[in-house]
Amino acid sequence: MYKILALICLISCGHCYGQTSLLNDVKELSADKYEGRKTGSKGNLLAAEYISARLNALKIAPWQGAYFHTFAISKRGKLKQGRNILAWIPGKRKEMMVISAHYDHLGIINGKIYNGADDDASGVAALLELAKYFSEHPPEHSLLFAFFDGEEAGLLGSAAFIAGAWMKDLPVRLNVNLDMISHNDKQELYVAGTYYHPELKKYLHSTVADLKLLTGHDNPKGSAADDWTQQGDHGSFHNKAIPFLYFGVEDHEDYHQPSDDFERINKRFFQQAVEIIRQVLVNYDTGKTLQSDFNRRKIM
Repeated sequence: MYKILALICLISCGHCYGQTSLLNDVKELSADKYEGRKTGSKGNLLAAEYISARLNALKIAPWQGAYFHTFAISKRGKLKQGRNILAWIPGKRKEMMVISAHYDHLGIINGKIYNGADDDASGVAALLELAKYFSEHPPEHSLLFAFFDGEEAGLLGSAAFIAGAWMKDLPVRLNVNLDMISHNDKQELYVAGTYYHPELKKYLHSTVADLKLLTGHDNPKGSAADDWTQQGDHGSFHNKAIPFLYFGVEDHEDYHQPSDDFERINKRFFQQAVEIIRQVLVNYDTGKTLQSDFNRRKIM
């Protein structure tokens, strides 16, 4: 029986994740005790400690000797501090992929906690799961896992990272940003970025058959609301001419609402979305492409 279940898992997912930890991380980070994870709040600091502890338990090395990289925030004449969390897995090559998600959210508004399960505890949980996978399957590229702070306040954490002196010599070839990847009722996951970098489309294939991976939401000729290029931390990389792939879902009824709780995410969709993202990362890392006619059938 065990062998049969294992075979079913391999066929349906391609890779059997520690799905319990994936969901547990979302549930934990969207719990009330984190008070919505607003940048500078006690809940935000508590979330940062949780993430760094998870990275340490997974034995993912801190980048440049420390998990926390602080940056200053000036608001209404007061200086506050944000904290990005950076960890990495050295690859066989110096060229680097930055895989990112933001861990901050909106905090408490009018006495209601905005827990941000989809936005973006889902991306953070996915990053932790991907870090675990690549620690067990050494990559070709070096991988920097960036848990950005201050996204909700205007992409502050990613902007601070991009502005760092290290960028002069850091060979970043691609940013893969995960923001809202767990809540969609239509089995649709979008990936933006191929309008600017169509050469990336050849890597967008997977064995997950019952989830639609759609390109789009990145054409500047459309409406501003339909162009997601500057609506997440990938925008900071795009502004420096670094190619990006942004995985996310279209807005739903719980977006930026106190109802964005763990109970509202689509758990199977989330697990499949993470599996697709994992396969795309492996495709890019190893240079694995499929013929264009297959891509046309799989990618809409």
